[in-house]
Amino acid sequence: MSSDDLSLFSYEILGLVGRTGAGAHDLLRLARRGRMLDWAGESQYYAEPKRLARLGYLEAQKEPGKTRERTVYRLTEKGIDALRAYAQTPATFTPLKSDPLLRLLIADLVGEDATIESLQALRQDLSDLRARLDESVSSAVALPHRSRYLLIVIDFLRGYLELHEQLIDRVERELAPSRGGASG
Repeated sequence: MSSDDLSLFSYEILGLVGRTGAGAHDLLRLARRGRMLDWAGESQYYAEPKRLARLGYLEAQKEPGKTRERTVYRLTEKGIDALRAYAQTPATFTPLKSDPLLRLLIADLVGEDATIESLQALRQDLSDLRARLDESVSSAVALPHRSRYLLIVIDFLRGYLELHEQLIDRVERELAPSRGGASG
């Protein structure tokens, strides 16, 4: 078994399939529900389970769906072994993409007024994400075998949202036109 076959996204798919199995549409829905952890393109949620099944990490079975037959993926022993091996490796910091940080990178080129305004608009998005996290708590509690871990993740994500709030507050404080900052 070569871990070279597996990316961070591969492990995410294996983890989302979990104990009960999931179809590709279920995987996409799970990732998109909270938005914060949805970092792959839609087609990848359909292609990656197929690839993992070809490599033997998942098994694919046809089952009746609401309107037509669907493919449901389940972990194989090889998939569980891969997750166990991955769990024993040291965790590393995952590079992040951040629109707010990009806005600050270009602030000297586009002007502070535009930067402040765009970051202030982020508050509404943060509110939506907080509501989604509140919904995720209910979902987490409904999965007793995972709830403890999912609640830790949700708490971490709440802290990440709080960091964004702090960033907006600092930008408003430090780049406010009344402080004499350059305006564009």
